[in-house]
Amino acid sequence: MASKIVELHKKIAANPFNKIAVVVLRIVIGATFVVSGFVKAIDPMGTVYKLQEYFAALDYTSLAGSEVVLSFALPALELTLGVMLITGCLRRMTPLLLLLMMCVMLPLTYFLATTNAVPDCGCFGDAFKLTNWQTFWKNVALTVGLIYLLFQNKSVPCIYGPVVQWIVMILTMVLSLAISYIGYNTQPLLDFRPYKVGTHIGSKMQPVSENDFLFIYEKNGKQQEFVLDSVPDEEDGWNFVGRKKLTPDLSLAQKAALNAVSIYDEGTDVTDEVLDSTENQMLLLIPDMDKVNHAYAFVLNDLAKACENKGATFSAITSASHAQIEEWTSLTRPTYPIYMGDDSEIKMLARGNPAIVYVENGTVMWKRTFSSLPAKKLLSSTVPLAQLGDDIAPTFKLWELLWPYILIMIALLFVNRIYPVVSFIVNKFKKTENKE
Repeated sequence: MASKIVELHKKIAANPFNKIAVVVLRIVIGATFVVSGFVKAIDPMGTVYKLQEYFAALDYTSLAGSEVVLSFALPALELTLGVMLITGCLRRMTPLLLLLMMCVMLPLTYFLATTNAVPDCGCFGDAFKLTNWQTFWKNVALTVGLIYLLFQNKSVPCIYGPVVQWIVMILTMVLSLAISYIGYNTQPLLDFRPYKVGTHIGSKMQPVSENDFLFIYEKNGKQQEFVLDSVPDEEDGWNFVGRKKLTPDLSLAQKAALNAVSIYDEGTDVTDEVLDSTENQMLLLIPDMDKVNHAYAFVLNDLAKACENKGATFSAITSASHAQIEEWTSLTRPTYPIYMGDDSEIKMLARGNPAIVYVENGTVMWKRTFSSLPAKKLLSSTVPLAQLGDDIAPTFKLWELLWPYILIMIALLFVNRIYPVVSFIVNKFKKTENKE
């Protein structure tokens, strides 16, 4: 059996199309891992949320708390191995490491495809969405290609020399970690989510009649929702509490496509009032209120006052329960209103716990984590609110990281080829002299 495998390997290696197949597989598979790692590195908090979904679905409670570390490490590994595969670095080790990764991902994605325990695998973050079956068959194709490369990858040399290959690996890993660090501490340098800067947000699903509302009534301490045709008689002891808009048959992705953020106050939809397109708003987003330091309370109250002085409203939106909001209110004494929203919508609007989003005339002007907010500038009476996001410049910061990386990679390739080129010229010159 072993002799037949060796014989088959030799036949494939001797085939004139083998080297072409190796180069094509390197580029296609390597590019897949580069894109997958890059979009995850761009948005580490999105990777954290996806890992939390995985751990909950698989009941891996022992891994809870490791999401942040993994959100930096996994993209760095994917991006680095992808670049190494494309360039041909460490020709034996690179496909082997990628195959080991697929030994984990292949059964995992098959489990997700058959159970749908996690609706979206998150392989490409928010940039591209694949169904679980599409992800599984993609991984099957990658695994087959990597098995081929495991045996044939050495037939095509690396574009870099042995010493330089380690520099390429380290340089790529540093790039990935730097991108993740900025994305985690401010905002993703590329925003693949619906509510990006420049987007008009608010309720774009305006009801056309009373039939587009659910009416909330209370009796004997219990609340119940009714459609218009079944509203109870107040003479029977029912008290009107509020109403909220109906958004039937709309998934989160569909709502996001409409940029339709929903904000509630005690069950009543107040999106139009909070996101008034004629006013400027500073939105404080708190997806996980239990994990927010209460020491922020004084700064937040100062920020609310500063926004008021600059002609903007300051509001908080959280997915916390009523009990958590009451606890926060009693401990921090907020001078700003607190509304409720969908957890997924809040996390999609901006990354961070808490995060700050500035909306001007209904349009998102900038967003950032609260910890990165230049509070002194905000409290200064001379700095307009719209300028508090000027220091982020995500696209500029991304190119600040990419251009040096690209130039160094080109320089390494050039330096790496000086010796062979010089040797070739010298040998040619010597041969010419000997002939004479």
